[in-house]
Amino acid sequence: MIRATFYIRNNEPCGFVIDGHSGYAECGQDIICAAVSSAAYMAVNTVTEILGIDIDADVNDGYMKIMLSSTSKAATDMLKGLQLHLTELAKDNPDFIEITTEV
Repeated sequence: MIRATFYIRNNEPCGFVIDGHSGYAECGQDIICAAVSSAAYMAVNTVTEILGIDIDADVNDGYMKIMLSSTSKAATDMLKGLQLHLTELAKDNPDFIEITTEV
């Protein structure tokens, strides 16, 4: 199962951890893992490369932890969008994705 935890500070997301594999299909064929990975990388690349905001990052196979070094409305909105996207995926695939928040 993929577990995504979004960290909340001052009622705004400031980072996330995504960990695990969905187990929906074999590696290379797993559309749920691909959807989650693609969305996470798009969000992170937008924050770092387009918005120019530094992050603290730890990325390994099946694991991504990102914390914003500074906040901006655009960066927190990007994380809100990722959280919404993954929450909707989890509604359609509750056996494969779990979303939580931590304050």
